[in-house]
Amino acid sequence: MTAALCASSAVLPGPVAVAAPDVPSYAFADDVRTAAAATGTSGTVRLEPGATYRSSLEGKKKAYYRLELDGTSNAYVAVTAVPRADAELSVGEGISVSVEDSDSATCSRDSVIVGASKSPQPITAWGAREFLPGKGLCQEAGTYYVVVERTGTSAASSEDSDDDRTDLAAAEPWELELAAVSEPSLQKAAATSVPEAWDSATPTPPVAEPVTVRGGAGFAKATVVEQGVWSDEIVPGQTLFYKVPVDWGRQMSAAVDLGSADKNSGYVVDALDMTLYNPVRAEVTNASVGYGGSQKSAALPPVPPVRYVNRYAPTDPTNSLRFAGSYYLVVHLAAQVDERFGDGPYGLTLRVGLRGSTQDGPGYAQRSVPRGFFDVGAPDPEPSAGGGGTGGDTASGGGASDGDPAMRAVAVGGIGTGSLLLTVLGIWTLTARRRAAAQIRANAQNPTA
Repeated sequence: MTAALCASSAVLPGPVAVAAPDVPSYAFADDVRTAAAATGTSGTVRLEPGATYRSSLEGKKKAYYRLELDGTSNAYVAVTAVPRADAELSVGEGISVSVEDSDSATCSRDSVIVGASKSPQPITAWGAREFLPGKGLCQEAGTYYVVVERTGTSAASSEDSDDDRTDLAAAEPWELELAAVSEPSLQKAAATSVPEAWDSATPTPPVAEPVTVRGGAGFAKATVVEQGVWSDEIVPGQTLFYKVPVDWGRQMSAAVDLGSADKNSGYVVDALDMTLYNPVRAEVTNASVGYGGSQKSAALPPVPPVRYVNRYAPTDPTNSLRFAGSYYLVVHLAAQVDERFGDGPYGLTLRVGLRGSTQDGPGYAQRSVPRGFFDVGAPDPEPSAGGGGTGGDTASGGGASDGDPAMRAVAVGGIGTGSLLLTVLGIWTLTARRRAAAQIRANAQNPTA
């Protein structure tokens, strides 16, 4: 959910303290590390790119973490906050994530809130240190800080709630999952002009016999789905995670259908929510729909193709469609549906579409961390020795080319034609045979060696 709330004439349901009892808890990564939050910049835990961390946000206190960054790579940190399933939340309550340099300059700031249903659910905001033309701050190598804080807790008080309840709700800790990623610079400078024309027509959702899947309970456990129709079940208060591989140049669309209930007992605002996140877990766009017991459908608005140059767009969703990789569809059914229509489960149909042709990637100078993060299919190749990048670790490539003159000639000069390849391989084979024969003769002359 974004920070903007849609106006509605429906009456919001009262506070709901307990979600469905069989709602699975948020699933952290298997290799998650523990990171204690610091209350200031002193004693902060360092977040390593490629690693995932588990922490907590205590009440209204700010939580600080540290990044050590080079002077060429873009760095991204996603923070997912997980309120307790029985938490009493207010409209507008959420988290804010910012990245600051060692001189307190703000590199980025993002915030996210729960929706109008006030249903407890994982919410994700992100921070970044990125290199953009004309941006003067946060462009140097050095120490940076990720700052996470609760927002909107003061709005929890109302005419039918007292200050003690508000303070207690604000003091309840929220679990956090933090994921850091490093994106290298390019071998050659790319264009910064974002194409204005793209196919903005509303796509027709795919129609086919649904394939049964089971959505994951967290980003790290997201279920892979591709273009097609997928069938699942969801209970009130539950959040399901799916991921879709989207390559450079492809244009994604998605719609979700919620089945009807056994009874009709009122109406729940913002009952079904579907949010699209990019590979670094930054929100791209979302769609939500109310529920009155009859079947409902929600579709994401049309979004442009995935292109590196999209990062220069002034606004989302274009700005967030800057990477190839795994995009996430996160579907939540509000806990209030349990009170109005029963504990389910409710039928869920996910319709995923992909348009456009695959394009070449931008040509990174180094590897991403984790490796292959911005690729679909095979991991990104080893960067060449003359790739032009100065940040991060430079890979040497290894293998036979390091020690064999013939193969090293191929690595340096390149292979122009198939005949040259055959010639070089022939030289390499002949050289290997001569070395083996020489070793045999040496062993024959000195058998005790």
